Amino acid sequence: MMAPRPLLGLYPRGMKRDDLVCWLNTYLAIDTFDDSSFNGLQVEGRDEVVKVAVAVDASLHTFERAAELGADLLIVHHGLFWGVQKAVRGMHRSRVKFLLDADISLYAAHIPLDAHREVGNNWGLARILGLGGLEDFGHYRGLPIGVKGAFTDGIDRRELADRVERELSREVGRGESVLVHAGGPQVVQTMGIISGGAAWDVVTAAEEDLDCFLTGEPKHEVFHEAFERGINVIYAGHYMTETVGVNLLAEKLRDRFDLKTEFILHSTGL
Repeated sequence: MMAPRPLLGLYPRGMKRDDLVCWLNTYLAIDTFDDSSFNGLQVEGRDEVVKVAVAVDASLHTFERAAELGADLLIVHHGLFWGVQKAVRGMHRSRVKFLLDADISLYAAHIPLDAHREVGNNWGLARILGLGGLEDFGHYRGLPIGVKGAFTDGIDRRELADRVERELSREVGRGESVLVHAGGPQVVQTMGIISGGAAWDVVTAAEEDLDCFLTGEPKHEVFHEAFERGINVIYAGHYMTETVGVNLLAEKLRDRFDLKTEFILHSTGL
Protein backbone atom coordinates (compact mmCIF):
# COMPACT_ATOMS: atom_id res chain seq x y z
CA MET A 1 0.00 0.00 0.00
CA MET A 2 1.40 3.40 -1.00
CA ALA A 3 1.99 5.95 1.73
CA PRO A 4 -0.46 8.90 1.59
CA ARG A 5 0.78 12.04 -0.11
CA PRO A 6 1.85 14.65 2.49
CA LEU A 7 -0.47 17.62 2.90
CA LEU A 8 0.69 21.02 1.75
CA GLY A 9 2.77 22.56 4.49
CA LEU A 10 6.18 22.52 6.09
CA TYR A 11 8.81 19.82 5.77
CA PRO A 12 11.94 19.33 7.86
CA ARG A 13 14.05 20.55 4.95
CA GLY A 14 11.52 22.82 3.30
CA MET A 15 8.64 21.49 1.20
CA LYS A 16 7.97 19.35 -1.84
CA ARG A 17 8.45 21.13 -5.15
CA ASP A 18 5.19 19.84 -6.58
CA ASP A 19 3.22 21.01 -3.54
CA LEU A 20 4.72 24.48 -3.82
CA VAL A 21 4.07 24.62 -7.57
CA CYS A 22 0.47 23.55 -7.02
CA TRP A 23 0.00 26.28 -4.43
CA LEU A 24 1.61 28.91 -6.68
CA ASN A 25 -0.56 27.92 -9.64
CA THR A 26 -3.70 28.32 -7.57
CA TYR A 27 -2.67 31.43 -5.63
CA LEU A 28 -1.55 33.28 -8.77
CA ALA A 29 -4.47 31.92 -10.83
CA ILE A 30 -2.12 31.26 -13.73
CA ASP A 31 -4.82 29.68 -15.92
CA THR A 32 -7.02 32.79 -15.76
CA PHE A 33 -5.09 34.88 -18.28
CA ASP A 34 -4.62 34.44 -22.01
CA ASP A 35 -0.92 35.13 -21.71
CA SER A 36 1.85 34.77 -24.27
CA SER A 37 4.05 33.51 -21.46
CA PHE A 38 4.02 29.84 -20.52
CA ASN A 39 3.19 30.45 -16.87
CA GLY A 40 3.99 27.85 -14.23
CA LEU A 41 6.83 25.37 -13.85
CA GLN A 42 9.00 25.74 -16.95
CA VAL A 43 11.99 23.61 -15.94
CA GLU A 44 11.84 20.84 -13.35
CA GLY A 45 14.64 20.61 -10.79
CA ARG A 46 15.09 18.82 -7.48
CA ASP A 47 12.11 17.39 -5.61
CA GLU A 48 12.39 19.48 -2.44
CA VAL A 49 12.58 23.23 -2.02
CA VAL A 50 14.37 24.83 0.90
CA LYS A 51 15.48 28.09 -0.73
CA VAL A 52 13.70 30.15 -3.38
CA ALA A 53 15.37 32.84 -5.45
CA VAL A 54 13.27 35.45 -7.25
CA ALA A 55 14.19 37.67 -10.19
CA VAL A 56 12.60 39.71 -12.94
CA ASP A 57 14.23 38.01 -15.92
CA ALA A 58 15.34 34.52 -16.87
CA SER A 59 18.95 34.80 -18.03
CA LEU A 60 22.13 32.79 -17.70
CA HIS A 61 23.53 35.38 -15.28
CA THR A 62 20.43 35.02 -13.09
CA PHE A 63 20.69 31.23 -13.19
CA GLU A 64 24.35 31.32 -12.22
CA ARG A 65 23.58 33.61 -9.30
CA ALA A 66 20.72 31.36 -8.19
CA ALA A 67 23.13 28.42 -8.12
CA GLU A 68 25.66 30.44 -6.09
CA LEU A 69 22.91 31.22 -3.58
CA GLY A 70 21.97 27.55 -3.26
CA ALA A 71 18.45 28.08 -4.60
CA ASP A 72 16.30 25.04 -5.32
CA LEU A 73 13.65 27.04 -7.19
CA LEU A 74 13.90 30.28 -9.15
CA ILE A 75 10.73 32.32 -9.69
CA VAL A 76 10.85 34.91 -12.48
CA HIS A 77 8.45 37.36 -14.09
CA HIS A 78 9.87 36.87 -17.59
CA GLY A 79 10.53 33.19 -18.22
CA LEU A 80 12.15 31.20 -21.02
CA PHE A 81 9.08 30.00 -22.91
CA TRP A 82 6.68 32.31 -24.72
CA GLY A 83 3.76 30.85 -26.68
CA VAL A 84 5.79 29.76 -29.71
CA GLN A 85 7.87 26.70 -30.39
CA LYS A 86 11.54 27.34 -29.77
CA ALA A 87 14.37 24.93 -30.55
CA VAL A 88 16.60 24.07 -27.60
CA ARG A 89 19.85 25.16 -29.19
CA GLY A 90 22.33 28.00 -28.96
CA MET A 91 21.74 30.44 -26.12
CA HIS A 92 18.41 28.81 -25.26
CA ARG A 93 20.15 25.43 -24.92
CA SER A 94 22.83 26.92 -22.67
CA ARG A 95 20.21 28.34 -20.33
CA VAL A 96 18.10 25.18 -20.13
CA LYS A 97 21.21 22.99 -19.75
CA PHE A 98 22.52 25.09 -16.89
CA LEU A 99 19.27 24.75 -14.97
CA LEU A 100 19.13 20.99 -15.55
CA ASP A 101 22.78 20.49 -14.59
CA ALA A 102 22.30 22.59 -11.44
CA ASP A 103 19.00 20.81 -10.67
CA ILE A 104 17.23 24.16 -10.22
CA SER A 105 13.53 24.50 -10.99
CA LEU A 106 12.32 27.51 -12.97
CA TYR A 107 8.84 28.95 -12.39
CA ALA A 108 7.44 31.89 -14.38
CA ALA A 109 4.51 34.19 -13.66
CA HIS A 110 4.00 37.00 -16.16
CA ILE A 111 0.57 38.69 -16.42
CA PRO A 112 -0.70 36.83 -13.32
CA LEU A 113 2.02 38.59 -11.30
CA ASP A 114 1.24 41.96 -12.86
CA ALA A 115 -2.46 41.77 -12.02
CA HIS A 116 -2.52 39.99 -8.65
CA ARG A 117 -4.25 42.09 -6.00
CA GLU A 118 -2.05 40.99 -3.10
CA VAL A 119 1.44 40.44 -4.52
CA GLY A 120 1.13 41.92 -8.01
CA ASN A 121 3.39 44.58 -9.49
CA ASN A 122 0.58 47.09 -9.93
CA TRP A 123 -1.48 46.76 -6.74
CA GLY A 124 1.71 46.26 -4.75
CA LEU A 125 3.30 49.42 -6.11
CA ALA A 126 0.10 51.38 -5.51
CA ARG A 127 0.16 50.46 -1.82
CA ILE A 128 3.87 51.21 -1.53
CA LEU A 129 3.28 54.69 -2.97
CA GLY A 130 0.36 55.40 -0.66
CA LEU A 131 -2.52 55.36 -3.16
CA GLY A 132 -5.92 54.81 -1.56
CA GLY A 133 -9.37 53.80 -2.77
CA LEU A 134 -7.85 51.28 -5.15
CA GLU A 135 -9.84 50.06 -8.15
CA ASP A 136 -9.15 48.07 -11.31
CA PHE A 137 -7.62 50.05 -14.15
CA GLY A 138 -6.76 48.95 -17.67
CA HIS A 139 -7.25 45.54 -19.25
CA TYR A 140 -5.15 42.81 -20.81
CA ARG A 141 -7.10 40.69 -23.29
CA GLY A 142 -10.35 41.43 -21.54
CA LEU A 143 -9.23 41.05 -17.92
CA PRO A 144 -8.21 43.78 -15.42
CA ILE A 145 -4.46 44.19 -15.07
CA GLY A 146 -3.69 47.59 -13.53
CA VAL A 147 -4.89 49.71 -10.64
CA LYS A 148 -5.94 53.30 -10.02
CA GLY A 149 -6.47 55.29 -6.87
CA ALA A 150 -6.14 58.66 -5.18
CA PHE A 151 -3.76 60.47 -2.82
CA THR A 152 -5.73 61.70 0.19
CA ASP A 153 -4.32 65.22 0.17
CA GLY A 154 -2.80 65.28 -3.28
CA ILE A 155 0.94 65.31 -3.92
CA ASP A 156 3.27 67.59 -5.83
CA ARG A 157 4.33 66.06 -9.15
CA ARG A 158 8.04 66.35 -8.37
CA GLU A 159 7.55 64.93 -4.89
CA LEU A 160 5.66 62.00 -6.39
CA ALA A 161 8.47 61.28 -8.84
CA ASP A 162 10.96 61.38 -5.96
CA ARG A 163 8.76 59.02 -3.96
CA VAL A 164 8.62 56.54 -6.85
CA GLU A 165 12.42 56.59 -7.15
CA ARG A 166 12.89 56.24 -3.40
CA GLU A 167 10.41 53.41 -2.86
CA LEU A 168 11.55 51.34 -5.84
CA SER A 169 15.18 51.70 -4.79
CA ARG A 170 14.19 50.60 -1.28
CA GLU A 171 12.67 47.43 -2.77
CA VAL A 172 15.90 46.33 -4.49
CA GLY A 173 18.68 48.28 -2.79
CA ARG A 174 19.49 50.27 -5.92
CA GLY A 175 18.19 53.56 -7.20
CA GLU A 176 17.40 54.48 -10.80
CA SER A 177 16.02 57.79 -12.05
CA VAL A 178 12.49 58.08 -13.37
CA LEU A 179 11.43 60.04 -16.45
CA VAL A 180 8.55 62.51 -16.04
CA HIS A 181 6.45 63.85 -18.91
CA ALA A 182 4.78 66.75 -17.13
CA GLY A 183 1.67 67.21 -19.23
CA GLY A 184 -0.84 67.41 -16.39
CA PRO A 185 -1.51 69.30 -13.16
CA GLN A 186 1.28 70.19 -10.74
CA VAL A 187 -0.64 68.63 -7.85
CA VAL A 188 -1.53 64.99 -8.49
CA GLN A 189 -4.75 63.72 -6.93
CA THR A 190 -5.36 60.54 -8.94
CA MET A 191 -3.08 58.03 -10.65
CA GLY A 192 -3.23 54.80 -12.63
CA ILE A 193 -0.49 52.16 -12.68
CA ILE A 194 0.40 49.43 -15.17
CA SER A 195 3.95 48.15 -14.83
CA GLY A 196 6.36 47.27 -17.63
CA GLY A 197 5.61 48.19 -21.23
CA ALA A 198 2.20 49.86 -21.10
CA ALA A 199 3.00 53.31 -22.49
CA TRP A 200 -0.12 53.43 -24.68
CA ASP A 201 -2.33 53.17 -21.61
CA VAL A 202 -1.64 56.86 -21.05
CA VAL A 203 -4.65 57.21 -23.36
CA THR A 204 -6.75 55.02 -21.06
CA ALA A 205 -5.65 57.07 -18.05
CA ALA A 206 -6.44 60.37 -19.78
CA GLU A 207 -9.86 59.12 -20.84
CA GLU A 208 -10.59 58.29 -17.19
CA ASP A 209 -9.56 61.84 -16.20
CA LEU A 210 -6.61 60.73 -14.06
CA ASP A 211 -3.93 63.28 -13.21
CA CYS A 212 -1.04 60.88 -13.65
CA PHE A 213 -0.14 57.53 -15.18
CA LEU A 214 2.80 55.39 -14.04
CA THR A 215 4.34 52.67 -16.18
CA GLY A 216 7.74 51.24 -17.01
CA GLU A 217 9.24 52.24 -20.33
CA PRO A 218 8.40 55.08 -22.73
CA LYS A 219 7.64 54.84 -26.45
CA HIS A 220 8.56 57.51 -28.97
CA GLU A 221 5.14 57.45 -30.61
CA VAL A 222 3.40 58.10 -27.28
CA PHE A 223 5.43 61.18 -26.34
CA HIS A 224 2.91 63.83 -27.41
CA GLU A 225 -0.09 62.05 -25.90
CA ALA A 226 0.69 63.21 -22.36
CA PHE A 227 1.03 66.88 -23.27
CA GLU A 228 -1.89 67.06 -25.68
CA ARG A 229 -4.21 65.12 -23.37
CA GLY A 230 -3.18 67.05 -20.24
CA ILE A 231 -1.86 64.18 -18.10
CA ASN A 232 1.40 63.52 -16.27
CA VAL A 233 3.28 60.32 -17.05
CA ILE A 234 5.99 58.78 -14.89
CA TYR A 235 8.21 56.21 -16.59
CA ALA A 236 9.95 54.34 -13.79
CA GLY A 237 11.64 51.59 -15.80
CA HIS A 238 10.29 48.32 -17.16
CA TYR A 239 12.69 46.39 -14.96
CA MET A 240 12.26 48.43 -11.79
CA THR A 241 8.45 48.48 -11.84
CA GLU A 242 8.47 44.70 -12.14
CA THR A 243 10.74 44.06 -9.16
CA VAL A 244 7.76 44.68 -6.88
CA GLY A 245 5.79 41.50 -7.54
CA VAL A 246 8.60 38.97 -7.18
CA ASN A 247 9.69 40.58 -3.92
CA LEU A 248 6.16 40.56 -2.52
CA LEU A 249 5.76 36.94 -3.58
CA ALA A 250 9.04 36.05 -1.85
CA GLU A 251 7.75 37.69 1.33
CA LYS A 252 4.56 35.65 1.04
CA LEU A 253 6.53 32.40 0.73
CA ARG A 254 8.65 33.27 3.77
CA ASP A 255 5.59 34.03 5.88
CA ARG A 256 3.42 31.12 4.76
CA PHE A 257 5.93 28.30 4.35
CA ASP A 258 9.00 29.51 6.27
CA LEU A 259 11.09 29.14 3.11
CA LYS A 260 14.36 30.96 2.64
CA THR A 261 14.15 33.52 -0.15
CA GLU A 262 16.49 35.92 -1.89
CA PHE A 263 16.04 38.52 -4.63
CA ILE A 264 18.53 38.53 -7.50
CA LEU A 265 19.22 42.03 -8.81
CA HIS A 266 20.24 42.26 -12.46
CA SER A 267 18.87 45.54 -13.78
CA THR A 268 18.59 46.14 -17.50
CA GLY A 269 18.42 49.88 -16.94
CA LEU A 270 15.35 49.99 -19.16
